[in-house]
Amino acid sequence: MNIRALIFDVDGTIADTEETHRQAFNAAFLEHDLAWDWGQREYAELLRTSGGKERIAVYIESLRLEPQEKARLRRMVQLIHASKTRIYGELIADGRAPLRPGVARLIGEARAAGVRLGIASTTTSANVSALIGAQFGADAWNWFEALACGDVVSNKKPAPDIYTRALGMLRLPASDCIAFEDSVNGLVSAKAAGLYTVVTPTAWSEGQDYSGADLLLRSLGDADAPLADEDARRAGGPYLTLERLQQLHAAAQRPAAA
Repeated sequence: MNIRALIFDVDGTIADTEETHRQAFNAAFLEHDLAWDWGQREYAELLRTSGGKERIAVYIESLRLEPQEKARLRRMVQLIHASKTRIYGELIADGRAPLRPGVARLIGEARAAGVRLGIASTTTSANVSALIGAQFGADAWNWFEALACGDVVSNKKPAPDIYTRALGMLRLPASDCIAFEDSVNGLVSAKAAGLYTVVTPTAWSEGQDYSGADLLLRSLGDADAPLADEDARRAGGPYLTLERLQQLHAAAQRPAAA
């Protein structure tokens, strides 16, 4: 069975954006006169919660504050997140968060082969637009036929809703598509939607349980950032090609021998 679409998560998968997100959150807190400063270790823990607004809300609940102060901060979540989104877009436009190895190559292979592209991300469409435009150019937004973002679903990852929406937009069954993720929440979401899933963790998501992944690699690999050792064996070479992905996907679709 031929692969008909590749569906990508964005943050951590297309680009390692989490440090830029962290900086944008901290800058937004300053704008709103909040003495919050999320360090890298703390932010890595907060990433277990999908969605920026949800992350802020979880953080507020963790604070030892009077009930009325927590209620006031909860009412500010939308404003804080709007500031963070604007700041993030400004940072991305300045060239922060380069693409991860192999992403541009594999997207190019897919486009050349007529394989369709989709996005399934818990971040906002504004964040996705900023990154895609900065890294691929203004017209690249049109490469992706399905743009399922966190501001259009009620239940974020690990719920399957975002992938179900992407599949609906593509009008394709899960068996015809591949998902690309970097976190356990994303993996659980994609698998719950029935997708063959490739996981490429970052330093922000290392050590999570990826036992459900169909293919686990350090990255997709590239000529100037080749895979090695066990990753190269799994990928069938120094980087994961569309042809090799087709072989792996086809093998996974075959019914097990009786």
